[in-house]
Amino acid sequence: MEIEDQLSDVVTQPMADQFPIRAKKYKSPWQLIKELDKNQRLTFAAAFLGWSLDAFDYFIVSMTAASIAKDFGVEVSDVTSAITFTLMLRPVGALIFGALADRFGRKWPLMVDILLYSAIELASGFAPNLTTFVVLRAFFGVAMGGEWGLGSSLAMESLPAEARGLFSGILQQGYATGYLLAALFNYAIVTGIGASWRVVFYVASFPAVLIIFIRAFVPESDTFERTKAFREREGRTYWDEVKKVFKNYYGRIIYAIILMVCIKKLFTNRYDKTACTLAVKQITFTLPPPSTAFFNFMSHGSQDLYPAFLQKQMHYSSADVTITAVIYNIGAILGGTIVGYYSEHWGRRRAIVVCAILGGCFIALWAFGPNMDSLRLGAFVLQFFVQGAWGVIPAHLNELSPPEFRGTFPGLCYQIGNLISSASAQIEAVLGEKFPVVDSNQNLVFDSKEKPIPNYALTQAIFMAIAFFGVIVMTLMGKEHKGKDFTDHLESAEKEAEIFESVIEEYNIKDVQGVESENEY
Repeated sequence: MEIEDQLSDVVTQPMADQFPIRAKKYKSPWQLIKELDKNQRLTFAAAFLGWSLDAFDYFIVSMTAASIAKDFGVEVSDVTSAITFTLMLRPVGALIFGALADRFGRKWPLMVDILLYSAIELASGFAPNLTTFVVLRAFFGVAMGGEWGLGSSLAMESLPAEARGLFSGILQQGYATGYLLAALFNYAIVTGIGASWRVVFYVASFPAVLIIFIRAFVPESDTFERTKAFREREGRTYWDEVKKVFKNYYGRIIYAIILMVCIKKLFTNRYDKTACTLAVKQITFTLPPPSTAFFNFMSHGSQDLYPAFLQKQMHYSSADVTITAVIYNIGAILGGTIVGYYSEHWGRRRAIVVCAILGGCFIALWAFGPNMDSLRLGAFVLQFFVQGAWGVIPAHLNELSPPEFRGTFPGLCYQIGNLISSASAQIEAVLGEKFPVVDSNQNLVFDSKEKPIPNYALTQAIFMAIAFFGVIVMTLMGKEHKGKDFTDHLESAEKEAEIFESVIEEYNIKDVQGVESENEY
Protein backbone atom coordinates (compact mmCIF):
# COMPACT_ATOMS: atom_id res chain seq x y z
CA MET A 1 0.00 0.00 0.00
CA GLU A 2 1.12 3.53 -0.76
CA ILE A 3 1.28 6.16 1.99
CA GLU A 4 -1.76 7.91 0.46
CA ASP A 5 -3.76 4.69 0.79
CA GLN A 6 -2.68 4.32 4.42
CA LEU A 7 -3.78 7.85 5.24
CA SER A 8 -7.12 7.40 3.52
CA ASP A 9 -7.59 4.27 5.61
CA VAL A 10 -7.54 6.22 8.87
CA VAL A 11 -8.45 9.85 8.24
CA THR A 12 -11.89 11.42 8.18
CA GLN A 13 -14.75 9.34 6.99
CA PRO A 14 -17.88 11.56 7.17
CA MET A 15 -20.27 10.10 9.71
CA ALA A 16 -23.23 10.89 7.45
CA ASP A 17 -21.88 8.33 4.94
CA GLN A 18 -22.33 5.58 7.50
CA PHE A 19 -25.85 6.36 8.67
CA PRO A 20 -28.60 6.18 6.03
CA ILE A 21 -31.55 8.51 6.50
CA ARG A 22 -34.08 5.69 6.15
CA ALA A 23 -34.67 4.08 9.53
CA LYS A 24 -33.68 0.46 9.98
CA LYS A 25 -35.58 -1.82 12.30
CA TYR A 26 -33.28 -3.08 15.06
CA LYS A 27 -33.85 -5.98 17.41
CA SER A 28 -34.40 -5.33 21.09
CA PRO A 29 -31.68 -6.28 23.60
CA TRP A 30 -33.86 -9.12 24.86
CA GLN A 31 -34.24 -10.52 21.32
CA LEU A 32 -30.49 -10.39 20.78
CA ILE A 33 -29.87 -12.23 24.05
CA LYS A 34 -32.49 -14.91 23.31
CA GLU A 35 -31.07 -15.62 19.86
CA LEU A 36 -27.62 -16.59 21.17
CA ASP A 37 -26.95 -20.32 21.20
CA LYS A 38 -25.44 -22.19 24.15
CA ASN A 39 -21.82 -21.93 22.97
CA GLN A 40 -22.12 -18.20 22.32
CA ARG A 41 -23.54 -17.59 25.79
CA LEU A 42 -20.85 -19.66 27.51
CA THR A 43 -18.08 -18.00 25.51
CA PHE A 44 -19.33 -14.52 26.32
CA ALA A 45 -19.75 -15.44 30.00
CA ALA A 46 -16.13 -16.61 30.14
CA ALA A 47 -14.87 -13.41 28.50
CA PHE A 48 -16.97 -11.20 30.78
CA LEU A 49 -15.96 -13.03 33.97
CA GLY A 50 -12.30 -13.02 32.97
CA TRP A 51 -12.28 -9.25 32.41
CA SER A 52 -14.38 -8.54 35.53
CA LEU A 53 -12.10 -10.54 37.80
CA ASP A 54 -9.00 -9.07 36.16
CA ALA A 55 -10.31 -5.56 36.86
CA PHE A 56 -11.25 -6.62 40.39
CA ASP A 57 -7.66 -7.68 41.04
CA TYR A 58 -6.37 -4.43 39.53
CA PHE A 59 -8.61 -2.06 41.52
CA ILE A 60 -7.82 -3.74 44.82
CA VAL A 61 -4.67 -1.58 44.91
CA SER A 62 -6.68 1.65 44.49
CA MET A 63 -9.12 0.61 47.20
CA THR A 64 -6.44 -0.36 49.71
CA ALA A 65 -3.80 2.28 48.82
CA ALA A 66 -4.21 4.18 52.09
CA SER A 67 -3.97 0.98 54.17
CA ILE A 68 -0.93 -0.27 52.23
CA ALA A 69 0.83 3.10 52.62
CA LYS A 70 0.21 3.04 56.37
CA ASP A 71 1.46 -0.56 56.70
CA PHE A 72 4.66 0.11 54.74
CA GLY A 73 5.21 3.57 56.25
CA VAL A 74 5.12 5.43 52.93
CA GLU A 75 2.95 8.03 51.16
CA VAL A 76 -0.07 7.14 49.01
CA SER A 77 1.81 8.51 45.99
CA ASP A 78 4.50 5.85 46.61
CA VAL A 79 1.88 3.10 46.56
CA THR A 80 0.34 4.46 43.36
CA SER A 81 3.68 3.77 41.64
CA ALA A 82 2.49 0.14 41.68
CA ILE A 83 -0.45 1.21 39.50
CA THR A 84 1.98 2.99 37.18
CA PHE A 85 4.11 -0.13 36.70
CA THR A 86 1.01 -2.29 36.21
CA LEU A 87 -0.12 -0.04 33.37
CA MET A 88 3.37 0.20 31.86
CA LEU A 89 3.75 -3.57 31.54
CA ARG A 90 0.31 -4.25 30.10
CA PRO A 91 1.44 -3.80 26.45
CA VAL A 92 4.02 -6.56 26.99
CA GLY A 93 1.26 -8.94 28.03
CA ALA A 94 -0.94 -7.86 25.13
CA LEU A 95 1.87 -8.57 22.67
CA ILE A 96 2.88 -11.93 24.15
CA PHE A 97 -0.60 -13.36 24.70
CA GLY A 98 -1.96 -11.77 21.53
CA ALA A 99 0.74 -13.46 19.45
CA LEU A 100 -0.03 -16.76 21.17
CA ALA A 101 -3.75 -16.27 20.46
CA ASP A 102 -3.18 -15.58 16.76
CA ARG A 103 -0.91 -18.58 16.44
CA PHE A 104 -2.45 -21.20 18.75
CA GLY A 105 -6.03 -20.03 19.38
CA ARG A 106 -7.85 -17.89 21.93
CA LYS A 107 -8.84 -20.49 24.52
CA TRP A 108 -5.57 -21.90 25.91
CA PRO A 109 -3.69 -18.59 26.14
CA LEU A 110 -6.70 -17.17 28.03
CA MET A 111 -6.52 -20.01 30.56
CA VAL A 112 -2.78 -19.53 31.10
CA ASP A 113 -3.27 -15.79 31.48
CA ILE A 114 -5.96 -16.15 34.17
CA LEU A 115 -3.82 -18.62 36.10
CA LEU A 116 -0.88 -16.20 35.97
CA TYR A 117 -2.71 -13.12 37.25
CA SER A 118 -4.42 -15.14 40.01
CA ALA A 119 -1.07 -16.48 41.26
CA ILE A 120 0.50 -13.00 41.26
CA GLU A 121 -2.49 -11.58 43.12
CA LEU A 122 -2.02 -14.18 45.85
CA ALA A 123 1.71 -13.42 46.06
CA SER A 124 0.99 -9.67 46.37
CA GLY A 125 -0.73 -10.34 49.68
CA PHE A 126 2.53 -11.74 51.09
CA ALA A 127 4.74 -8.80 49.97
CA PRO A 128 7.02 -7.84 52.91
CA ASN A 129 7.76 -4.32 51.66
CA LEU A 130 6.83 -1.75 49.04
CA THR A 131 9.59 -2.74 46.59
CA THR A 132 8.44 -6.36 46.45
CA PHE A 133 4.84 -5.24 46.13
CA VAL A 134 5.63 -2.93 43.19
CA VAL A 135 7.62 -5.66 41.39
CA LEU A 136 4.74 -8.13 41.77
CA ARG A 137 2.26 -5.57 40.45
CA ALA A 138 4.51 -5.00 37.44
CA PHE A 139 4.29 -8.71 36.60
CA PHE A 140 0.55 -8.52 37.23
CA GLY A 141 0.47 -5.87 34.50
CA VAL A 142 1.83 -8.42 32.00
CA ALA A 143 -0.98 -10.82 32.84
CA MET A 144 -3.64 -8.12 32.87
CA GLY A 145 -2.48 -6.84 29.50
CA GLY A 146 -3.13 -10.21 27.90
CA GLU A 147 -6.66 -10.79 29.17
CA TRP A 148 -8.63 -7.99 27.51
CA GLY A 149 -7.46 -8.71 23.97
CA LEU A 150 -7.97 -12.46 24.34
CA GLY A 151 -11.41 -12.15 25.89
CA SER A 152 -12.71 -9.46 23.53
CA SER A 153 -11.55 -11.24 20.36
CA LEU A 154 -12.99 -14.56 21.57
CA ALA A 155 -16.33 -12.94 22.45
CA MET A 156 -16.69 -10.70 19.38
CA GLU A 157 -15.77 -13.52 16.98
CA SER A 158 -18.40 -15.80 18.50
CA LEU A 159 -21.30 -13.30 18.40
CA PRO A 160 -23.61 -12.32 15.51
CA ALA A 161 -22.64 -8.97 13.96
CA GLU A 162 -25.95 -7.35 14.94
CA ALA A 163 -25.37 -8.25 18.61
CA ARG A 164 -21.85 -6.82 18.88
CA GLY A 165 -22.86 -3.36 20.08
CA LEU A 166 -24.93 -4.62 23.02
CA PHE A 167 -22.46 -7.27 24.13
CA SER A 168 -19.49 -4.97 23.56
CA GLY A 169 -21.04 -2.60 26.09
CA ILE A 170 -21.73 -5.40 28.57
CA LEU A 171 -18.26 -6.91 28.13
CA GLN A 172 -16.42 -3.64 28.71
CA GLN A 173 -18.42 -3.06 31.88
CA GLY A 174 -16.70 -6.06 33.35
CA TYR A 175 -14.20 -3.30 34.20
CA ALA A 176 -16.78 -1.40 36.25
CA THR A 177 -18.08 -4.66 37.71
CA GLY A 178 -14.56 -5.46 38.88
CA TYR A 179 -14.27 -2.01 40.45
CA LEU A 180 -17.60 -2.57 42.21
CA LEU A 181 -16.48 -5.95 43.53
CA ALA A 182 -13.19 -4.45 44.76
CA ALA A 183 -15.07 -1.73 46.65
CA LEU A 184 -17.47 -4.20 48.25
CA PHE A 185 -14.79 -6.71 49.21
CA ASN A 186 -12.58 -4.00 50.67
CA TYR A 187 -15.49 -2.66 52.70
CA ALA A 188 -16.55 -6.11 53.92
CA ILE A 189 -13.05 -7.36 54.79
CA VAL A 190 -11.01 -4.31 55.78
CA THR A 191 -13.73 -2.03 57.13
CA GLY A 192 -16.33 -4.59 58.15
CA ILE A 193 -14.27 -7.15 60.06
CA GLY A 194 -11.12 -5.06 60.49
CA ALA A 195 -8.87 -7.50 58.63
CA SER A 196 -5.58 -6.54 57.00
CA TRP A 197 -5.48 -5.33 53.41
CA ARG A 198 -3.52 -8.51 52.69
CA VAL A 199 -6.62 -10.65 53.19
CA VAL A 200 -8.30 -8.85 50.28
CA PHE A 201 -5.45 -9.96 48.00
CA TYR A 202 -5.72 -13.55 49.20
CA VAL A 203 -9.43 -13.57 48.39
CA ALA A 204 -8.78 -11.87 45.04
CA SER A 205 -6.80 -14.88 43.80
CA PHE A 206 -9.96 -16.97 43.35
CA PRO A 207 -10.36 -16.23 39.57
CA ALA A 208 -8.12 -19.28 39.00
CA VAL A 209 -11.30 -21.34 39.41
CA LEU A 210 -12.56 -19.82 36.14
CA ILE A 211 -9.99 -21.93 34.27
CA ILE A 212 -12.01 -25.07 35.01
CA PHE A 213 -15.12 -23.47 33.49
CA ILE A 214 -13.27 -22.37 30.34
CA ARG A 215 -11.61 -25.77 29.89
CA ALA A 216 -14.89 -27.65 30.26
CA PHE A 217 -17.43 -25.50 28.43
CA VAL A 218 -15.89 -22.85 26.16
CA PRO A 219 -15.16 -23.81 22.54
CA GLU A 220 -12.34 -22.39 20.46
CA SER A 221 -13.16 -19.47 18.17
CA ASP A 222 -14.61 -20.75 14.89
CA THR A 223 -13.08 -17.78 13.07
CA PHE A 224 -9.63 -18.76 14.34
CA GLU A 225 -10.17 -22.41 13.37
CA ARG A 226 -11.08 -21.38 9.82
CA THR A 227 -8.12 -19.00 9.65
CA LYS A 228 -5.77 -21.72 10.88
CA ALA A 229 -7.09 -24.23 8.33
CA PHE A 230 -6.74 -21.69 5.52
CA ARG A 231 -3.22 -20.81 6.64
CA GLU A 232 -2.19 -24.48 6.59
CA ARG A 233 -3.86 -25.11 3.22
CA GLU A 234 -2.09 -22.14 1.65
CA GLY A 235 1.26 -22.97 3.26
CA ARG A 236 1.46 -19.61 5.05
CA THR A 237 3.16 -19.15 8.40
CA TYR A 238 2.01 -16.92 11.24
CA TRP A 239 5.04 -14.67 10.74
CA ASP A 240 4.22 -14.23 7.06
CA GLU A 241 0.87 -12.81 8.11
CA VAL A 242 2.45 -10.57 10.76
CA LYS A 243 4.70 -9.01 8.09
CA LYS A 244 1.69 -8.56 5.82
CA VAL A 245 -0.31 -6.84 8.57
CA PHE A 246 2.41 -4.29 9.39
CA LYS A 247 3.01 -3.64 5.71
CA ASN A 248 -0.65 -3.12 4.77
CA TYR A 249 -2.25 -1.82 7.96
CA TYR A 250 0.35 0.30 9.77
CA GLY A 251 -1.77 3.45 9.39
CA ARG A 252 -4.74 1.81 11.06
CA ILE A 253 -2.55 0.49 13.88
CA ILE A 254 -1.12 3.96 14.59
CA TYR A 255 -4.59 5.52 14.58
CA ALA A 256 -6.03 2.90 16.95
CA ILE A 257 -3.15 3.38 19.39
CA ILE A 258 -3.63 7.16 19.45
CA LEU A 259 -7.38 6.72 19.92
CA MET A 260 -6.84 4.35 22.83
CA VAL A 261 -4.38 6.69 24.46
CA CYS A 262 -7.17 9.22 24.17
CA ILE A 263 -9.88 7.40 26.11
CA LYS A 264 -8.53 6.98 29.74
CA LYS A 265 -8.39 9.95 32.21
CA LEU A 266 -11.12 11.63 34.27
CA PHE A 267 -12.35 12.00 38.00
CA THR A 268 -11.81 14.17 41.21
CA ASN A 269 -12.01 17.53 43.18
CA ARG A 270 -11.71 21.17 44.22
CA TYR A 271 -10.35 24.35 42.68
CA ASP A 272 -8.34 27.42 43.40
CA LYS A 273 -7.30 29.90 40.73
CA THR A 274 -3.62 30.41 41.54
CA ALA A 275 -2.80 26.73 41.82
CA CYS A 276 -4.77 26.01 38.64
CA THR A 277 -2.41 28.12 36.53
CA LEU A 278 0.65 26.44 38.02
CA ALA A 279 -0.82 22.97 37.62
CA VAL A 280 -1.67 23.53 33.97
CA LYS A 281 1.96 24.49 33.33
CA GLN A 282 3.18 21.47 35.29
CA ILE A 283 0.89 19.07 33.43
CA THR A 284 1.93 20.53 30.07
CA PHE A 285 5.56 19.63 30.71
CA THR A 286 4.89 16.35 32.54
CA LEU A 287 2.41 14.53 30.31
CA PRO A 288 2.73 13.33 26.72
CA PRO A 289 1.18 15.70 24.18
CA PRO A 290 -2.63 15.79 24.27
CA SER A 291 -2.74 14.01 20.90
CA THR A 292 -1.21 10.98 22.62
CA ALA A 293 -2.90 11.03 26.00
CA PHE A 294 -6.73 10.90 26.06
CA PHE A 295 -9.07 7.74 25.82
CA ASN A 296 -7.06 5.94 28.49
CA PHE A 297 -6.62 9.11 30.54
CA MET A 298 -10.40 9.39 30.53
CA SER A 299 -11.03 6.26 32.56
CA HIS A 300 -7.92 5.99 34.75
CA GLY A 301 -8.16 9.58 35.88
CA SER A 302 -11.80 9.04 36.76
CA GLN A 303 -11.16 5.99 38.94
CA ASP A 304 -7.64 5.15 40.07
CA LEU A 305 -7.12 7.91 42.63
CA TYR A 306 -10.76 8.65 43.41
CA PRO A 307 -11.01 6.58 46.63
CA ALA A 308 -7.88 8.30 48.01
CA PHE A 309 -9.36 11.69 47.10
CA LEU A 310 -12.60 10.90 48.91
CA GLN A 311 -10.72 9.83 52.02
CA LYS A 312 -7.89 12.38 52.17
CA GLN A 313 -9.39 15.52 50.67
CA MET A 314 -13.12 15.08 51.28
CA HIS A 315 -12.66 13.17 54.57
CA TYR A 316 -15.25 10.52 53.69
CA SER A 317 -15.47 7.47 55.90
CA SER A 318 -14.75 4.03 54.43
CA ALA A 319 -18.49 3.40 54.29
CA ASP A 320 -19.08 6.65 52.36
CA VAL A 321 -16.28 5.81 49.92
CA THR A 322 -17.78 2.38 49.28
CA ILE A 323 -21.29 3.77 48.75
CA THR A 324 -19.94 6.40 46.36
CA ALA A 325 -18.01 3.76 44.40
CA VAL A 326 -21.13 1.61 44.14
CA ILE A 327 -23.15 4.58 42.85
CA TYR A 328 -20.75 5.66 40.12
CA ASN A 329 -20.04 2.11 39.01
CA ILE A 330 -23.75 1.48 38.59
CA GLY A 331 -23.71 4.54 36.35
CA ALA A 332 -20.76 3.07 34.45
CA ILE A 333 -22.45 -0.30 33.92
CA LEU A 334 -25.68 1.33 32.72
CA GLY A 335 -23.81 3.72 30.43
CA GLY A 336 -21.65 1.06 28.81
CA THR A 337 -24.55 -1.29 28.19
CA ILE A 338 -27.00 1.33 26.89
CA VAL A 339 -24.55 3.22 24.68
CA GLY A 340 -23.03 -0.04 23.43
CA TYR A 341 -26.47 -1.17 22.27
CA TYR A 342 -27.33 2.14 20.63
CA SER A 343 -23.98 2.23 18.82
CA GLU A 344 -25.64 -0.28 16.47
CA HIS A 345 -28.18 2.46 15.68
CA TRP A 346 -25.96 5.55 15.74
CA GLY A 347 -22.63 4.10 14.64
CA ARG A 348 -19.52 3.58 16.77
CA ARG A 349 -17.94 7.00 16.27
CA ARG A 350 -21.11 8.99 16.77
CA ALA A 351 -21.83 7.18 20.05
CA ILE A 352 -18.33 8.01 21.36
CA VAL A 353 -18.52 11.68 20.37
CA VAL A 354 -21.97 12.14 21.95
CA CYS A 355 -20.71 10.63 25.22
CA ALA A 356 -17.62 12.87 25.27
CA ILE A 357 -19.67 16.03 24.67
CA LEU A 358 -22.32 15.21 27.27
CA GLY A 359 -19.72 14.05 29.77
CA GLY A 360 -17.95 17.39 29.44
CA CYS A 361 -21.15 19.15 30.48
CA PHE A 362 -20.93 17.51 33.91
CA ILE A 363 -17.32 18.34 34.78
CA ALA A 364 -18.32 21.14 37.16
CA LEU A 365 -20.80 19.02 39.12
CA TRP A 366 -18.44 16.06 39.23
CA ALA A 367 -15.33 17.99 40.33
CA PHE A 368 -16.67 20.94 42.29
CA GLY A 369 -19.95 19.72 43.78
CA PRO A 370 -20.64 21.54 47.06
CA ASN A 371 -21.64 18.45 49.04
CA MET A 372 -21.58 14.67 49.08
CA ASP A 373 -24.89 14.21 47.23
CA SER A 374 -23.91 16.53 44.37
CA LEU A 375 -20.51 14.84 43.99
CA ARG A 376 -22.20 11.44 43.89
CA LEU A 377 -24.65 12.62 41.26
CA GLY A 378 -21.82 14.10 39.21
CA ALA A 379 -19.79 10.90 39.57
CA PHE A 380 -22.76 8.76 38.49
CA VAL A 381 -23.48 10.82 35.37
CA LEU A 382 -19.83 11.25 34.44
CA GLN A 383 -19.12 7.54 34.67
CA PHE A 384 -22.28 6.86 32.64
CA PHE A 385 -20.75 8.79 29.75
CA VAL A 386 -17.11 7.76 30.29
CA GLN A 387 -17.97 4.08 30.28
CA GLY A 388 -20.66 4.69 27.68
CA ALA A 389 -17.86 5.68 25.30
CA TRP A 390 -15.82 2.70 26.45
CA GLY A 391 -18.73 0.33 25.85
CA VAL A 392 -18.25 0.81 22.11
CA ILE A 393 -14.55 -0.07 22.16
CA PRO A 394 -14.45 -3.92 22.14
CA ALA A 395 -16.63 -4.02 19.02
CA HIS A 396 -14.99 -0.97 17.42
CA LEU A 397 -11.39 -2.20 17.78
CA ASN A 398 -12.20 -5.75 16.70
CA GLU A 399 -13.98 -4.39 13.62
CA LEU A 400 -10.99 -2.16 12.80
CA SER A 401 -8.57 -5.05 13.32
CA PRO A 402 -6.72 -6.68 10.43
CA PRO A 403 -8.33 -10.16 10.23
CA GLU A 404 -5.08 -12.10 10.59
CA PHE A 405 -4.14 -10.10 13.68
CA ARG A 406 -7.35 -9.96 15.70
CA GLY A 407 -5.91 -11.77 18.71
CA THR A 408 -3.14 -9.15 18.98
CA PHE A 409 -4.41 -5.90 17.44
CA PRO A 410 -7.24 -4.82 19.82
CA GLY A 411 -5.39 -5.69 23.01
CA LEU A 412 -2.04 -4.27 21.89
CA CYS A 413 -3.52 -0.94 20.77
CA TYR A 414 -5.53 -0.67 23.98
CA GLN A 415 -2.56 -1.50 26.20
CA ILE A 416 -0.11 0.79 24.42
CA GLY A 417 -2.64 3.52 25.16
CA ASN A 418 -2.44 2.39 28.78
CA LEU A 419 1.35 2.57 28.65
CA ILE A 420 1.32 6.20 27.56
CA SER A 421 -1.16 7.06 30.31
CA SER A 422 0.45 4.76 32.88
CA ALA A 423 1.70 7.51 35.18
CA SER A 424 -1.78 9.00 35.53
CA ALA A 425 -2.50 8.21 39.17
CA GLN A 426 1.04 8.96 40.28
CA ILE A 427 1.17 12.29 38.44
CA GLU A 428 -2.18 13.29 39.92
CA ALA A 429 -1.09 12.26 43.41
CA VAL A 430 2.25 14.09 43.19
CA LEU A 431 0.75 17.25 41.70
CA GLY A 432 -2.08 17.14 44.22
CA GLU A 433 0.51 17.07 46.99
CA LYS A 434 2.57 19.80 45.32
CA PHE A 435 -0.45 22.12 45.00
CA PRO A 436 -2.37 21.49 48.23
CA VAL A 437 -5.80 22.79 49.21
CA VAL A 438 -5.99 26.42 50.36
CA ASP A 439 -8.79 28.34 52.07
CA SER A 440 -10.42 31.57 50.90
CA ASN A 441 -7.46 33.54 52.27
CA GLN A 442 -4.96 31.42 50.30
CA ASN A 443 -3.74 29.74 53.48
CA LEU A 444 -2.86 26.06 53.43
CA VAL A 445 -5.40 23.64 54.92
CA PHE A 446 -3.87 20.92 57.12
CA ASP A 447 -5.09 17.47 58.14
CA SER A 448 -5.08 15.98 61.66
CA LYS A 449 -1.36 15.20 61.32
CA GLU A 450 -0.54 18.81 60.42
CA LYS A 451 0.21 17.87 56.80
CA PRO A 452 -1.17 19.95 53.89
CA ILE A 453 -4.21 18.31 52.29
CA PRO A 454 -3.45 17.38 48.63
CA ASN A 455 -5.65 19.03 46.01
CA TYR A 456 -6.34 15.95 43.89
CA ALA A 457 -9.44 17.57 42.36
CA LEU A 458 -7.47 20.27 40.61
CA THR A 459 -5.21 18.09 38.47
CA GLN A 460 -7.88 15.51 37.71
CA ALA A 461 -10.40 18.12 36.58
CA ILE A 462 -7.82 19.52 34.15
CA PHE A 463 -7.04 16.03 32.89
CA MET A 464 -10.72 15.35 32.35
CA ALA A 465 -11.28 18.39 30.15
CA ILE A 466 -8.22 17.53 28.05
CA ALA A 467 -9.34 13.91 27.77
CA PHE A 468 -12.84 14.72 26.49
CA PHE A 469 -11.49 17.15 23.91
CA GLY A 470 -8.89 14.66 22.69
CA VAL A 471 -11.45 11.86 22.41
CA ILE A 472 -13.73 14.01 20.26
CA VAL A 473 -10.94 15.09 17.90
CA MET A 474 -9.37 11.66 17.44
CA THR A 475 -12.70 9.89 17.01
CA LEU A 476 -13.82 12.30 14.29
CA MET A 477 -10.53 11.73 12.44
CA GLY A 478 -11.05 7.98 12.12
CA LYS A 479 -13.11 5.41 10.27
CA GLU A 480 -15.34 2.63 11.47
CA HIS A 481 -16.43 -0.76 10.12
CA LYS A 482 -19.66 -1.37 12.04
CA GLY A 483 -21.14 -4.80 11.31
CA LYS A 484 -17.99 -6.07 9.56
CA ASP A 485 -18.05 -9.77 8.64
CA PHE A 486 -15.06 -11.30 10.43
CA THR A 487 -14.84 -14.17 7.91
CA ASP A 488 -15.22 -12.23 4.66
CA HIS A 489 -11.46 -12.31 4.00
CA LEU A 490 -11.55 -16.10 4.26
CA GLU A 491 -14.53 -16.43 1.94
CA SER A 492 -12.98 -14.19 -0.71
CA ALA A 493 -9.63 -15.96 -0.40
CA GLU A 494 -11.32 -19.36 -0.66
CA LYS A 495 -13.20 -18.24 -3.79
CA GLU A 496 -9.95 -16.98 -5.31
CA ALA A 497 -8.30 -20.29 -4.47
CA GLU A 498 -11.17 -22.21 -6.10
CA ILE A 499 -10.96 -20.08 -9.24
CA PHE A 500 -7.19 -20.53 -9.34
CA GLU A 501 -7.51 -24.30 -8.92
CA SER A 502 -10.18 -24.50 -11.65
CA VAL A 503 -7.97 -22.49 -14.03
CA ILE A 504 -4.99 -24.75 -13.29
CA GLU A 505 -7.15 -27.83 -13.74
CA GLU A 506 -8.51 -26.53 -17.04
CA TYR A 507 -4.99 -25.68 -18.18
CA ASN A 508 -3.76 -29.16 -17.25
CA ILE A 509 -6.65 -30.78 -19.14
CA LYS A 510 -5.88 -28.74 -22.25
CA ASP A 511 -2.19 -29.52 -21.85
CA VAL A 512 -2.91 -33.24 -21.64
CA GLN A 513 -5.24 -33.04 -24.64
CA GLY A 514 -2.55 -31.21 -26.59
CA VAL A 515 0.02 -33.89 -25.78
CA GLU A 516 -2.43 -36.63 -26.82
CA SER A 517 -3.11 -34.84 -30.11
CA GLU A 518 0.62 -34.61 -30.82
CA ASN A 519 1.02 -38.31 -30.08
CA GLU A 520 -1.84 -39.19 -32.44
CA TYR A 521 -0.27 -37.10 -35.13
